[in-house]
Amino acid sequence: MNIYVGNLSYEVTEADLKTEFEAFGEVTSVSIIKDNYSGQSKGFGFVEMPK
Repeated sequence: MNIYVGNLSYEVTEADLKTEFEAFGEVTSVSIIKDNYSGQSKGFGFVEMPK
């Protein structure tokens, strides 16, 4: 299942997001969407979980 996570602080890392979601089960992957030019987070991302 691919879960959209929005309204993230710009300081949140993929490791932070993974840690939070691991409380609910196995996390397959985490991706925070970043601006191509500046590399700064756009404030949203996706967490993939098998269940």
